[in-house]
Amino acid sequence: MIRVFTAVFMLILALGAPSFGAVSPVEEVRKAVDEVVRIVADKELKKPQNEQKRRKALKGAIGQVFDHGEMAKRSLGQNWKDISPPQQKEFTGLFATLLENSYAGKIESYNNEKIVYLKDIVDGEYAEVKSRIVTAKRDEFSLDYRLMREGTQWKVYDVVIEGVSLVSNYRSQFNKIIKAQGYPELVKKMKMKKEELAAP
Repeated sequence: MIRVFTAVFMLILALGAPSFGAVSPVEEVRKAVDEVVRIVADKELKKPQNEQKRRKALKGAIGQVFDHGEMAKRSLGQNWKDISPPQQKEFTGLFATLLENSYAGKIESYNNEKIVYLKDIVDGEYAEVKSRIVTAKRDEFSLDYRLMREGTQWKVYDVVIEGVSLVSNYRSQFNKIIKAQGYPELVKKMKMKKEELAAP
């Protein structure tokens, strides 16, 4: 029995022991979405005087599951390698602010829509969580999350709404500005947008 146990133990080590602390992609998304819904549904946080507090809580919840760095890199596409590390860091910060405020603004219109998780498809270090949103009027639309593994956690690097990729959409917009006016103009526009979002 000891020899059998030892052999099994050695086989587990050879194949790689399972990560018992790891969470599945759909569980990762569900956990984050549940927290976002909880914040949006909080009657105290809904009060106008608590807007900043609510936004901060939403950004924290979104930041837990979204990989802003990867999303920023993919949104710039081939232009990413043409900018310096300090510029990449600056762009990632601006992109995160743009994404968080845009996402938070849409989430705040949540009105008890039903979220149905269909399945998650795992392919090595990448995964996709497929879900549908069902409104009170029985309208439905697809909302899929693309994730990549980071240690024991899955992080979202793209969101696909009704077949339209958020990252691809941003990349198309960014490329148009860069080609027409250059990268500095893109940064200028993003900074202006950040100031606009920060205004009362």
